[in-house]
Amino acid sequence: MSQRVCIIGGGVIGLASAYALVRQGFEVTLVEAQESLGSQTSFANGGQLSYRYVAPLADAGVPWQALGWMLKGDSPLKLRPRLDPAQWRWLAGFLGACRHSVNRSNGAHLLRLALLSQSTLQSWREQDGLQGFDWRRNGKLVTFREQKSFEHARHNLADSGQQQVLSAAECTALEPALGDTPFVGGIYTPDEEVADCHAFCQQLATRLRASGRCEILLGQRVRGIHHGGDKVQAIDLGERVLPVDQLVLAAGHRSAELRLPGLQLPLYPLKGYSLSVPIGPQHRAPDISITDYNRKIVYARIGQQLRVAAMVDIVGFDPAPDPGRLALMRRQAAQTFAEAGDYQAAVEWAGMRPATPSGVPLIGATAYRNLWLNLGHGALGFTLACGSGQLLGELIGQRCTSIDMQGLTPRVA
Repeated sequence: MSQRVCIIGGGVIGLASAYALVRQGFEVTLVEAQESLGSQTSFANGGQLSYRYVAPLADAGVPWQALGWMLKGDSPLKLRPRLDPAQWRWLAGFLGACRHSVNRSNGAHLLRLALLSQSTLQSWREQDGLQGFDWRRNGKLVTFREQKSFEHARHNLADSGQQQVLSAAECTALEPALGDTPFVGGIYTPDEEVADCHAFCQQLATRLRASGRCEILLGQRVRGIHHGGDKVQAIDLGERVLPVDQLVLAAGHRSAELRLPGLQLPLYPLKGYSLSVPIGPQHRAPDISITDYNRKIVYARIGQQLRVAAMVDIVGFDPAPDPGRLALMRRQAAQTFAEAGDYQAAVEWAGMRPATPSGVPLIGATAYRNLWLNLGHGALGFTLACGSGQLLGELIGQRCTSIDMQGLTPRVA
């Protein structure tokens, strides 16, 4: 008799994990606190499936750069120190990861996982016919406003066989919507992709329900985890206690609230923002995904809307949008792509991206022999979701993993 796997969290990570597990023959129960799936961090994220541009935020020079940003009114990063030990522990870990050698090592781990995720999604689309989420392989162009950052990028390509270094004129020829924006050059990766993360979540949920192997419980907040010795036994849903054979934490930064002895998760939410800008026939939106490197803004055309996403706010656990941050992003987007869409009709959103200090997610086993983690993907949740789910299923099933797990295995205390 196969064991049932219970997953806490119904965002893109939890749903991709459930889908991968069902494909591998498991029975699954998915528990989500909200009344709908993919309705928080997964709802309106940047939409870019950026498989080769996955360098962690933590790198040498970033702390000094961040100090400079904090003195500017239009900074892409905002830090509000709090009397919160979790924030200070996370910041200390982040500073410890801000070294070139650590960044290169972590970047290699992320690239390995990202390429697995790309191939996994491809197999789901081709073998299972998974569709209906505005997926396109449209390529990605990272543009630079400063010569120094452009030179650094062109000499540190993640994949020189796939990435192309372009002049400013070549960038505009490739994507005419750039017009006369003052970029000095760019890095183009032709096989990067784009899709609607929320729609992807709904498609996975539809397949899971139709499989007959997955029960989805909505509006069920987990209040605690019962355990005995080195094993978890059940989850407390308030009105009932649900026994578990195997348990997966995939509830983003809220997973840290489900405390267990000996399990301290190094997670903190990085608030990000997006605008979903309607595109009409009179507009000139970029077709290629664009990352404005120096302003830290990403643009992705998803169906008939332009998704604009930006900002890293380390300000605590309040998910409420900051009107000033949204206004700044709207203003900068309109400066870059003035004719891209109806900015006044844009739908505003903010989400709490669960991040580890190193930027590398936690995938795999814990000290509890039937408790597993799939957490901490930060801004790369959609990009890494399918590969992470595939690995989790292989680990729970005690099979050889598709990639080397070095650097991805949780080290939690």
